[in-house]
Amino acid sequence: MKTVIKNGRIVDPATGTDTRMDILIDNGKIAGLEARIDVKAENSIDASDLVVAPGFIDMHVHLREPGQEHKETICTGTRAAARGGFTSVACMPNTSPINDNAGVTKYIITESVKRAVVNVFPIAAVTKGQNGEELTDMEGLKNAGAIAFSDDGHPVANSLLMRKALENSNLLEVLVINHCEDKDLAGKGVMNEGDYSRLYGLAGIPGSSEEVMVSRDIILAQSVHARIHIAHISVKGSAEILRAAKKKGIRVTAEVTPHHLFLTDESLKSHDTNFKMNPPLRSKADVEALIKAVKTGVIDVLATDHAPHAMEEKSVEFDRAPFGIIGLETAVPLFLDRLVHKRLLSLSRFVQMISTNPARILGLSTKGKITIGSDADLTLLDLGKEIVVDVNRFESKSRNSPFHGWRLRGSPVMTIVNGRIVYPFTQ
Repeated sequence: MKTVIKNGRIVDPATGTDTRMDILIDNGKIAGLEARIDVKAENSIDASDLVVAPGFIDMHVHLREPGQEHKETICTGTRAAARGGFTSVACMPNTSPINDNAGVTKYIITESVKRAVVNVFPIAAVTKGQNGEELTDMEGLKNAGAIAFSDDGHPVANSLLMRKALENSNLLEVLVINHCEDKDLAGKGVMNEGDYSRLYGLAGIPGSSEEVMVSRDIILAQSVHARIHIAHISVKGSAEILRAAKKKGIRVTAEVTPHHLFLTDESLKSHDTNFKMNPPLRSKADVEALIKAVKTGVIDVLATDHAPHAMEEKSVEFDRAPFGIIGLETAVPLFLDRLVHKRLLSLSRFVQMISTNPARILGLSTKGKITIGSDADLTLLDLGKEIVVDVNRFESKSRNSPFHGWRLRGSPVMTIVNGRIVYPFTQ
């Protein structure tokens, strides 16, 4: 089936494009890019008032399947992704059973082919059972379809083991992602350590617990000339460490989430568990430093850390509630409203951080760009559309978002995966 997208504003940082053009899609690929395309096609999309960008990629998502389907499923999670403008997601391994063997990886891929509406790329565990004691069969997992490796919320504490994982990643040409946290320093903390944790009477997690592990991982990556990706950085010190490492040419990349850019630890005065996540919300000074790091290119990727939890799991005392919030359906409007429209970030730089860079870092060579022969994964944006976040209308199974009721300007209005319109939904 052929589709023509007419007169859209094409924003593609990979090719330096920002102009109005038509796009021809044929057999799931980009087949034409011209000022005007006059081809008989089954579908014609008028994008005169829209931005057409290479499909957005979220490289930090929890789909919860297998084993935790009461929180999210591959079906509901990918519908949430499509509604949020994402054409691809990379899913973390903290499922039940954990994705630490080829059988689980293949299950995720098989189920995704059956029920996902966007591309799903499994991230496998670095260590067996995420216990930090023995490496997984990284080669076998890669061959089964794993795109990267991470122990997610259980950072690899053993430095020798982490070094071996990085050495293996070099040989296999895969990415290692680490949640940078010294668990001993974090202790039983539930929010950022600072004035507000003392005021609210909640145990604090110091920023140093993140900085120590960021430093260690960068040192280890440098020692074996490997790549390392730092998940969801949250403090000023981490940004400064990253900046220095990049100046030295160390192969480190990093991501940041909407909640760490737009919320602070002051938000926890209500003890609302929808503001409880790990890393925790930090100080205003940290937020300002992270926004600066986004603007200057120190941080490479915008990701969600979409972490669904059932309502009854979050509806308990703050200390007992699980960490994590959902983000697939709110991230793009938040970034557009709070970064692009406020001129803190150009539209092109935004697309680079949410599409071009994730594709490059994950090695998705046919994604993250709009060129002849690349996958027809596209996100169409209406920069002027105003929305009000309503968790009760989410496609996600879960409702644990701190952004309910926020009024935002700018939203995805169409998501195309492999040439097929997956959002708006037909059913």
